[in-house]
Amino acid sequence: MSERTRATPAQTWAAPVRTGLLIDGKTMETEDWTAVHDPAAPDQIVGHAAAATVEQARAAVAAADAAFPSWAAMPARRRAEIIGQALTLLDGSEAQRAALMTRENGKVAFESQVEMGVFVARTRAAIDLADSLDQVRRLDGPPLTSHIHRLPTGVVTVIVPFNWPIAILGASLPYALLAGNTAVVKPPPTVPLAMVRTLELFAAGLPAGVLNVVTGSNDAVAPLLTDPRVRKIVFTGSTAAGKHIMAAAAQNLASVTLELGGNDPAIVLDDAVLDQEHVGRLVQGAFLTSGQVCMAVKRVYVHRSRYDELVDALSSALDTHRVGAGTDPASTMGPLNSAAQRDKVTAMLAEAADAGAEVRERGVLAPGAAASTGHFLRPALVLDPDPRLRIVTEEQFGPALPILPFDDVDSVVDRVNNDWSGLCSSVWSGDLDHAGRIAERLRTGTTWINHANAVACDDRAPFGGFRQSGIGREMGPEGLLSFTEAHTVTTHG
Repeated sequence: MSERTRATPAQTWAAPVRTGLLIDGKTMETEDWTAVHDPAAPDQIVGHAAAATVEQARAAVAAADAAFPSWAAMPARRRAEIIGQALTLLDGSEAQRAALMTRENGKVAFESQVEMGVFVARTRAAIDLADSLDQVRRLDGPPLTSHIHRLPTGVVTVIVPFNWPIAILGASLPYALLAGNTAVVKPPPTVPLAMVRTLELFAAGLPAGVLNVVTGSNDAVAPLLTDPRVRKIVFTGSTAAGKHIMAAAAQNLASVTLELGGNDPAIVLDDAVLDQEHVGRLVQGAFLTSGQVCMAVKRVYVHRSRYDELVDALSSALDTHRVGAGTDPASTMGPLNSAAQRDKVTAMLAEAADAGAEVRERGVLAPGAAASTGHFLRPALVLDPDPRLRIVTEEQFGPALPILPFDDVDSVVDRVNNDWSGLCSSVWSGDLDHAGRIAERLRTGTTWINHANAVACDDRAPFGGFRQSGIGREMGPEGLLSFTEAHTVTTHG
């Protein structure tokens, strides 16, 4: 294993990028590398990510474990100061890292720029909670007096998905570190480069071993899940993958926070405001990042009296979109991240059309943005499909939105509350009190009123899902405490 010099905030990089592993404060190269392709032009290689061995993954866990005692022993306020200082090392490289994210992810440039800022904002939100960690709860006797402290859990593994990886990392990593834990981060295999570059910079301000980064195959990085020194696993991804993570964690009874799939409904009531602003919010709520967002609107239930109006308004709004490479300033939507995901959504649309539903493809493809040259799809509305079709029952994770009319909102609430997913939902109404009463009945982790998706996410509040949409919560005081364990000290007499 050889060492490379750490990246610095002023450092520049040109394609193809080559990233290593970050273990115990050093960037390590590997014998094998994995190519990272551009979703807009899959024959083009954006860069190469190091392919770790099992031994290297185990070394990353060992480094985190060795760094844990001294990091955990610091007062929370001191850890907050160090994390805040480390955050400043990201200054000046935002544009370069965002450009790299667009090339490997496919999302439009503006979204990548926003993502870099979200990580910073979420880290600062975590820092603001530092004082709560040193508070001790007292239970007075007689005959017993108890003091309840919060202690860090230990080594934490964080695994994030491809869609908004750095932003999603901001919902867990800063909280884990602030609480006194050390971490090993596993970037997504198709979008690792900008994340590794970001974490190299960030980790340069932290004690060696507090933050480690490992890229590689599932088999090679297995110690990040199964090593007994890993005491908590944070995973964001599909429900099926989450079940695998939970089974792996069970081997050592490691705790888990799982933010999983969401087939998120929007309920448009008969008194909804359907002006340009609100329709624009609904379009953004459904088609942000080409629909590849866990908290995106995946299906719309609209009162039958407003069905035609909503369909026409959504169609008109989507016709203004241009699908092309994320690097093209004229693009409003980029390609899907992989051919497999594009093909899955295409199959769902074909199935719906074969079953008799009208499929309206809207917007335009940029010149050269054909499926044969990249993972492009135009945004589509699926009108009044059979509710048993996959386009309704499964999370599409792409630019396809089923619109279903309803007559009785109570039946829609029952359907939502008995669905497999329970991540997010939204209620749309001109009467906020009415909308609030409906929202309070919905058993999803987050319910928005007259908005939806990440643009409406309150990072001060806990985020997570009901049922098969996950276990636990991230962000907010609840998210911070999830990285601690209660320790009770009881005195008799």
